[in-house]
Amino acid sequence: MGRFHVGHARRGRSKAMDKAKSPSRWFPGPLALASGCALFLAAGSVPCQDIEPRAYSNAPVGVNFLIAGYAFTRGGIAFDSALPVTDPRLDLSSTLLGYARVLDFWGRSGKLDVILPYSWLSGSADDQSLPVERVVDGFADPRLRLSINLYGAPALNLKEFKAYRQDLIVGASLQVSAPWGQYDGSRLINLGTHRWSIKPEIGVSKAVGPWTLELSAAATLFADNTDFFGGRRRAQDPIYSAQAHLIHGFRSGVWASLDATYFTGGQTTLDGIARDDRQSNWRLGGTLALPIDARHSLKLYASSGVSARTGNGFDLAGVAWQYRWGGGL
Repeated sequence: MGRFHVGHARRGRSKAMDKAKSPSRWFPGPLALASGCALFLAAGSVPCQDIEPRAYSNAPVGVNFLIAGYAFTRGGIAFDSALPVTDPRLDLSSTLLGYARVLDFWGRSGKLDVILPYSWLSGSADDQSLPVERVVDGFADPRLRLSINLYGAPALNLKEFKAYRQDLIVGASLQVSAPWGQYDGSRLINLGTHRWSIKPEIGVSKAVGPWTLELSAAATLFADNTDFFGGRRRAQDPIYSAQAHLIHGFRSGVWASLDATYFTGGQTTLDGIARDDRQSNWRLGGTLALPIDARHSLKLYASSGVSARTGNGFDLAGVAWQYRWGGGL
C-alpha cells in the first residue's frame, strides 16, 4: 500500500422553557456530524481542512444519526491541495450521505461514523502555464471514523443523560479515507486520490455556561499514489492541523459557532523529486444549527480561506439535514 510518509428545572420557569431546555429533546448536537460531514464535502479528500464543531460532545448511547447535505465551493483547489497546478478556477458541488451511532466503550461514550460523498466538478487550472480543463462527476473517497471520549463524557442512556451537564471533555479519534473515489490516472484533476490516508486526532472541549471552547490537533498521513498523472509515483509528507471553535448555545436548542482551522506541511515528491508545495494555510468559518423537532435538525455553514501558501483559497457554503433515532428517543 506504500508509505503513510450534552439539572433539574428551577422553580418558576415556564413549562415551555423546561421543554426547550431538556436534553432529551434538544440535546445540543452531540455529534455535530451534520456539520462535520457536510464540511467534508468542501475539503474533499483532504481531511486536514475539515472544520467540525462539537466533534467530541456527549450523546445518549444507542442514538443513530442519518445525514444528508449539499455544499458548494468556488475558487482554489478544495479537494487535493497538493496537485501541481496554479490559478485554479473551479466550481465543486457535492452531496453527502452519512451515518453515525453513539457507542459505549467500557463506560466512555464514543461514536462510529461513515461518510459517502458524490461530487460534480468543472473548471480549469494551469499546469506549467498551460490551461487544464476538467468536467467530471462521481464519488469522492469515503471515510470511516471511530471516536472515543476519554474523559468527561461517560456512556449514558437517555434517562441518565437528562441530568448530564458538560464540563471538560477530552477525546480522540482515528479516521481512515479509502481510495475508492472516481480516479483516472491519465487526468491531473480527479475527485478521488488513489491512495489511503489516516488521521489521528485529539480534542478538548470546555463548557462555561452557554459558551463552549473547543480545540483539537491532528496529523494526516498518506500512502503513496503509484499511478499519478501518467504512472508517476507521488508521495506526500504528513499534514498537521489544528482547529478552534467558540460555540454559544441558546435555550431554544439553537447553537452557533465561530470556527477556524490551520494546517501546515504536506510537501510532495514526484518520482523522488521534491516540489515547493509545503502548505501553511488558514481558514475561518461559521456554523448555525437549527433544531426542528426531537428528531430533525438543519445546519448552515460557510467558510473561506484567509491565508494560503499553496491553493485552498476557496469559498464554501452548505446546508445539512440530520435525522436521529434509537436510544430511547
